[in-house]
Amino acid sequence: MTTSIYAVGDIHGQLGMLQNALSRIEADGGPDARVVFLGDYVDRGPDSRAVLDLLIDGQQAGRNWVMVKGNHDRMMARFVQEREIADKQLPITLNWLNPRLGGRDTLASYGVEVTDNDRIYQVHERACAAVPPAHLDFINALPAYHQEGDLLFVHAGIRPGIPLAQQSEDDLVWIRQEFLIESGPHPWLIVHGHTPVDAAEHCCNRVNLDAGAGYGRPLATAVFEGRQCWLLTERGRKPLKPIFA
Repeated sequence: MTTSIYAVGDIHGQLGMLQNALSRIEADGGPDARVVFLGDYVDRGPDSRAVLDLLIDGQQAGRNWVMVKGNHDRMMARFVQEREIADKQLPITLNWLNPRLGGRDTLASYGVEVTDNDRIYQVHERACAAVPPAHLDFINALPAYHQEGDLLFVHAGIRPGIPLAQQSEDDLVWIRQEFLIESGPHPWLIVHGHTPVDAAEHCCNRVNLDAGAGYGRPLATAVFEGRQCWLLTERGRKPLKPIFA
């Protein structure tokens, strides 16, 4: 019998959506269900701190969960620890505190309000005082990918043609175009998030579960048995079929 593995797309501080997803998973697979979270736990939504608390509590309780690192998680940790305001992968006009990226929303969940008049060093000082070290330790310890059977779980994707062990973390948490346009088979079915789509989609060689929860759309949750895939809805499993088949 093939074991079910559940995957949860980009959460982006949406605690209520995450709790609903976990309830659906438990109803389908029981309290010991294997769950892989695809990163971007913070930013944009209102409850980033509470999302991290839930995931850390689950990890410490020995839940059968795996969490991989997203680019937003890395940006948050680097800002608090190193005062890095902009990842080198970002356009020059963007930084983590830009409203488009959601860093201000994350800091607000820790009680740190940011205004346009604040200097970066002032925000950094308040963030250092507010963000628990345990949250930073959790983010820093997250793996950049998780491979299990015929599935590879990663936040953004991989650079085609590069062995998995040689993939850079920058690509694993940030890549888009080079990965998304690749139509050939990979050694695994790649399950990822990072690039928002209107609804979860199966593209034959990859499954994208970033359905835009960071923008208020539903949080995508899927269940895999080998390479077979279903979306997990309030009414149960719904087949997620390849769109190019």
